[in-house]
Amino acid sequence: MSQKFSLLDCTLRDGAYIVNADFGENVIKGIIHKLQQAKVDIIECGWLKNTSHQKGTTFYHVPSELEQYIIEKDESCLYCVMVDWDRYDTSFLTYCDGKSVDAVRVVFPHGKCMEAIQIGKQIRKKGYQVFFQAANTLAYSEEELIELAVLMNEFEPMGLSVVDTFGAMYEEDLERIVKTLDVLLKEKIRLGFHSHNNQQLSFALTMFFVKYFANMNRKIIVDASLCGMGRGAGNATTELVISFLNKSYCSNYNLDIIMDAIDIYMTGLQEKYQWGYSTEYFIAGLYCCHVNNIAYLRKNHRTTAKEMKNIIDSLSEEERKRYDYDLLEQKYTENQNRLVDDEDAIKKIKAKIKDKTILLIAPGKSSISEKDKIMRFIEKKDPVVIAVNALVPDYKYDFLFLTNKIRYDYAKDAYMKQFNKTQKIILSNIKISPEAGELLVNYNRAIKRGWEHFDNAVICCLRLLNNLKVNSIAIAGFDGFKTKYNESYADSALPTINGNVNWEQLNQEIKEIYWNYRQSTSDNINVLFLTESYFIAKNDFIYQEG
Repeated sequence: MSQKFSLLDCTLRDGAYIVNADFGENVIKGIIHKLQQAKVDIIECGWLKNTSHQKGTTFYHVPSELEQYIIEKDESCLYCVMVDWDRYDTSFLTYCDGKSVDAVRVVFPHGKCMEAIQIGKQIRKKGYQVFFQAANTLAYSEEELIELAVLMNEFEPMGLSVVDTFGAMYEEDLERIVKTLDVLLKEKIRLGFHSHNNQQLSFALTMFFVKYFANMNRKIIVDASLCGMGRGAGNATTELVISFLNKSYCSNYNLDIIMDAIDIYMTGLQEKYQWGYSTEYFIAGLYCCHVNNIAYLRKNHRTTAKEMKNIIDSLSEEERKRYDYDLLEQKYTENQNRLVDDEDAIKKIKAKIKDKTILLIAPGKSSISEKDKIMRFIEKKDPVVIAVNALVPDYKYDFLFLTNKIRYDYAKDAYMKQFNKTQKIILSNIKISPEAGELLVNYNRAIKRGWEHFDNAVICCLRLLNNLKVNSIAIAGFDGFKTKYNESYADSALPTINGNVNWEQLNQEIKEIYWNYRQSTSDNINVLFLTESYFIAKNDFIYQEG
């Protein structure tokens, strides 16, 4: 690690967030070995934790547990692990024996530098090199950067890294920070940069950081990970950084071996797990928001980007930087449960559906493939026809029932004429001020929580109709999801509102929700399926013509 530019690969440490550290024995061994062969300067092999080590994971209790994953230690490479300033008891730390961990990086939040240094002193006494990570460095004022530099100079770590925790930095932000630290830090202390890709700037900022110090004396460290693997929006990618350093600064990293590592070990991980830039993580960067808040809203409520932005915007600056799931749940509920005076809307819907059979046309592919059968039913029974969360062309509807802003906007743009001439029933999570032809209904009339996908549009519509005392319903196009999203719908361009999910599990959950609904209504409502469906309950009827 003597050269001016040092590359640190943090795949096994930052990527641990994605796989709960459970990479598997062979993957850990293979990634470390390939990074060694590629001449990466520093390999961050995982975390030190208070819990016991589980084989095949990159959470270690003591440094010697790393040794089993190093096929043959390369003396030109530095092997390090990370500790959270308050989440590892250093009394567990054994003395450095040179067989596994060489260095420990101590990460600490804004305002906790002195506490981290105390941890660093205990680690150094055990013979390890010490590096520090100043999380959320963007939050530091000029005075705080000066104080940080003074404390670091007293300790003299091997390095101090600037961390763009929320992926919120622009070049001018990074320049302000490193300019101050470079002037004040002792020259022997390496300055590092750890980026996050919330605004698609991770690689650009890494290049800027390298270029900034290209003609200066200070040695620097840049963090990257294979395929950018890391929590939330991920990091700068090792392959891009290596290509840049080789081309622009005559570095000698072996890109071919890095590509081998990606082909052998990362492709499988990419098939199973998700990371990297997304609109949701852009919102995290925009508001300097902890990624756990984004992950919670996405997983538990499948919020739209705009809903997520509104919820995060409602948090204070301090609330955004931590994650309080109870608070998030409160803010989500406040956002969704916007109360509207819907009594007039309910009266109009009741007047239209009184003593009528209701036909729900969901957007499944069978709503097109079984069109003739559905049309004969309409001619024979004269039902009130409700389109559910999407317009399937060629039908005439009495209502369009909408539960989701994305589907509202798509129907309005894609089928403008039909949208404008169809009366809409809109839940209050979409809007609270109706336009012409819109009937707003309170969100809580149509939902029952308790499942991840509790807001399935067909079931929401059924729950609303149950509240309105409807007792005869026919359903078409409520098919179930196929293995590919665009195979499931009559309109293959219909925007997804389910994200990257396991379709089989989604079908099973919706079936459970639907059966729960039927159990609560079995004595007072008849449901007739006009088309085949994965969700048919035992007390439902299959329509037979004739």
